Amino acid sequence: MSEKQQKDFYGWIKLKAKLHYEAHICAIKNGDIWWCGLGENVGAEINGKASKFARPVLVIRKLSQYNFIGVPLTSKEHRGSWYIDFRFQNKKEIAVVAQVRNISTSRLYSKMGEIPESVLKNVRLKLASLILGKNIP
Repeated sequence: MSEKQQKDFYGWIKLKAKLHYEAHICAIKNGDIWWCGLGENVGAEINGKASKFARPVLVIRKLSQYNFIGVPLTSKEHRGSWYIDFRFQNKKEIAVVAQVRNISTSRLYSKMGEIPESVLKNVRLKLASLILGKNIP
């Protein structure tokens, strides 16, 4: 296994415990983009990066003050029906809608900004289409 493929599961477990025991509540809203500690994950699941195991995540739907439905973002180019690209802070971002998940606000580090409602609607439609297996107008 190459060094790039090596996983730091033990480092993630330590940070995950810290996030759990130092839980905090962030004021989030739909359309926000936050740095989020997604962790060191298994197989094709998207990972966080660097020492905080974090990556940008789009808040698709706030469920409560404690959790939300989020979609991880990447800047790497991808093609397929489970990716949707948009502009954020003058950069191309790609929402990886196939990696949608329920996320605790305890994983959030810092708010990066928010996207326009029209972009959020487009991502939600792509997500609904992926889940339902058909195009939604």
